Amino acid sequence: MKQKTVWKKLLIITLIVIGAVILACAAALILLEVRTNAVLDDFSSVYENEKYRKKVAADNVEVITQDVSCGYAVIEMFSAWDGKSVTEESLYNEYGKVVTSTGQAFCNEMNKQFPEYTTTMHKYLSNTELLDKVYDSLSNGIPVPFEWAALYNDDWTLHYSLITSMDIPNDEITIANPYGYYETLSLNDFLERTSFEAYSDMPIYFKLAFAFGIFEKNTIFTAE
Repeated sequence: MKQKTVWKKLLIITLIVIGAVILACAAALILLEVRTNAVLDDFSSVYENEKYRKKVAADNVEVITQDVSCGYAVIEMFSAWDGKSVTEESLYNEYGKVVTSTGQAFCNEMNKQFPEYTTTMHKYLSNTELLDKVYDSLSNGIPVPFEWAALYNDDWTLHYSLITSMDIPNDEITIANPYGYYETLSLNDFLERTSFEAYSDMPIYFKLAFAFGIFEKNTIFTAE
């Protein structure tokens, strides 16, 4: 009888824990939806804003095909643009692993490798704010690392790339994608992917990763 009582208590505790986890996940997903909706503002005013009349670009950014990770590849591209020699291989040899899997870790590594700049992570920016910060950085000739949903073959991935130019009057933004090519997108398509709205069939484990702050939406890294 005593053993049955113990098992009954364990079952009750287990059910309570499972229920608490489910509630926590549900609450986090609801908050994620709220935060996502907040970034999806109407950015159409940028097309009429005199500030953005000029095309802006960071010159001499050479795209590469990643060997180790997209985060390391973006750092390598930024390094080559900056006249330095940090590579994916040198980073992997230094750590023996990939240390840029989260946005904050990527930001920390940018600050370590490029101490002449202060790299700041901006996350959950509204569409309008994101475009403005990218424009300002490119106006200074500095490329902008960022997080987005990118296609690898036919599969969506969570990916780092580097913004190299923006031409708002012509509705174009150009990306150095370390899958090995440049991409030119409309502003709307670009923002669909920085907000991860384009990744409509995202697996639940990725959604939970966003919900619990492991990954972020509308996130860029500005170096000043």
